[in-house]
Amino acid sequence: MHDASLTRAAFDARRGGPGALAEALAASRADTLATFAAYEWALPDLTVPLHADINPPLWELGHVGWFQEFWIARNPERGRGARANPEAPRLRPGADAFYDSSHVPHDSRWQLPLPNAAATLDALAGQLQETLALLREAGGDDDALYFFRLALLHEDMHHEAALYMARGLGIAVADPRWQARPLPAPPAPLNFEAGDWRLGSAPGEGFAFDNELPGLDVTLQPFSIDAQAVRWAEFLPFLEAGGYDEPRWWTEGGWRWRRAQPAAVLRYLRRDGGAWRQWLGGAWQALDTSLAACHLTQHEAAAWCRWAGRRLPTEAEWECAACTRPAAFRWGDVWEWTASPFTPFPGFEPHPYRDYSAPWFDGRPVLRGASHCTQPRMRHPRYRNFFPATRNDVPAGFRSCAG
Repeated sequence: MHDASLTRAAFDARRGGPGALAEALAASRADTLATFAAYEWALPDLTVPLHADINPPLWELGHVGWFQEFWIARNPERGRGARANPEAPRLRPGADAFYDSSHVPHDSRWQLPLPNAAATLDALAGQLQETLALLREAGGDDDALYFFRLALLHEDMHHEAALYMARGLGIAVADPRWQARPLPAPPAPLNFEAGDWRLGSAPGEGFAFDNELPGLDVTLQPFSIDAQAVRWAEFLPFLEAGGYDEPRWWTEGGWRWRRAQPAAVLRYLRRDGGAWRQWLGGAWQALDTSLAACHLTQHEAAAWCRWAGRRLPTEAEWECAACTRPAAFRWGDVWEWTASPFTPFPGFEPHPYRDYSAPWFDGRPVLRGASHCTQPRMRHPRYRNFFPATRNDVPAGFRSCAG
């Protein structure tokens, strides 16, 4: 199956052969290094404050190289793909004590005696060359390529995190690929009849993350869903009408969150007189209200929907619309909150990277789509992202639904 909404880059990341993967791995690393260079220019000592939502830049850089080496060059079972034993002894010692996110507590990363930038960059260059050499020797089946695909998409995830961490730190990243783009006036919502939908990815069709498998059959009732994400032009009237101070628009959990916030709760936005401005690249700039509303919590998204007489879509509704109406359903401007909790599908089996999904089946919501900071390779309509409902550092927004 090839979803009509899938780009060539996303198809190659999950289904491509060794040649396409080699090109993608090199391109991903080039973007990692380019964004790290922006950090070096803005923060010569690469020092950032201790905060739950960020990591030290040097740790992030070393971690992506470590992850690639750990699961490929050091993994004696890499040819077994998702059936590999994650506890198999590694072939040689590595920098596990520095970069293993499963065992190195977040707050301790600021005190680690990490190698400096030059040494870390040298190590990454060697790791990538070893990965590419092993890829040339690998077979072309899905098991043989599984960990190469995993390492590629893992690095792409960390690149996106580096971009939205940069925004929080006031670091300008000028590459036009990672800038938000205006949306047109909202088209008419898309209407869907009742029907059955197979949620998630199908086993045996290239790479899939473990939480997408083995899929789930769901019955959808008739629904109407926005053709694009909600823009600031539609969202800000809710705030201007006093919606942030009206408990009736908020869920119980959302109102608890709202009461704990200061009066100015929109991250990266402020109002100067009658004009809205956004914090971008370390400066306050005029806000283009045709941009998708972004850096919102799920609580804010759900409150707007109540105010507007709408609701958040379920992930099945979102996926059905994205896969069956790709020409009309615009996505990829912001990650989109859904009403669905992040839970395993019946029959879920964790893949070797055990800490990817299983620790986070805690009731947090699913986000769907992609953002303007997401690599094209990561933009897959069946990908399930997941963050706590209170996160607003992630470039997340929403679309609304009814029915």
